[in-house]
Amino acid sequence: MAEVVQAGLWGLVAGSALLLGAGLGYGLRVPQKVIASVMAFGAGVLISAVSFELVGEAYDQAGLAPTVVGTLIGAFAYTGGNVWLARRGARHRKRSGHEWAQAQPSESEQGGSGSALALGALLDGVPESAVIGVSLLDGGAVSLVTVAAVFISNVPEGLSSSAGMRKAGRSRGYVFGVWAAIAAASTVSAVLGYTVVGSFSPAVIAAVTAVAAGAILAMIADTMIPEAFNDAHLAIGLITVSGFLVSFALSHT
Repeated sequence: MAEVVQAGLWGLVAGSALLLGAGLGYGLRVPQKVIASVMAFGAGVLISAVSFELVGEAYDQAGLAPTVVGTLIGAFAYTGGNVWLARRGARHRKRSGHEWAQAQPSESEQGGSGSALALGALLDGVPESAVIGVSLLDGGAVSLVTVAAVFISNVPEGLSSSAGMRKAGRSRGYVFGVWAAIAAASTVSAVLGYTVVGSFSPAVIAAVTAVAAGAILAMIADTMIPEAFNDAHLAIGLITVSGFLVSFALSHT
């Protein structure tokens, strides 16, 4: 199978977890502590993947300076986009608790907030999927650890966001339309990560990987951990460490 097709398929696999989570979050009355616990676990998984699969790989390929610069650029880019979207109604897009659902405005309360939520989901999902395609550049085989980490973290993201959207009065069509579009964008992002980034030098590839790492790490701190902390105060540390260790074990087997 052509590697570009593999990149797209693996991106679709990872992105489909958003739809799985959306189905659970919209269709079931999942207790808040369960949602928070799953989100904490997903945050731990991604932190490990960022550390060992992305930042570590970038450092091995290009050294400290490109890795640091790329990671900072990714964090600044994500934060800038997130601030812009927050002002348009997407600040609490991953929150599912009642008080946060109330903070998530409806379209009648803030025009354009629906589009902002969709763009926010895209902002969260694209860097994760792009690194799946980039991982194929190293020996022609996708990093299954990266795919597993993105898939595992996407389930609680879709679950929490969709539960919050439902409580805020978003329609079923809107919720599943957003996540289906993000799953499709994940496929395209993985393909672009392989085809576009693959034409660059190893140093540039390492820097791009670091940019994605910085964006993902900023996303974890800004959206995933706050949601987990909101309803799992005492257990969040243990659950996050468990997710971290699962991902670490996968990357060393």
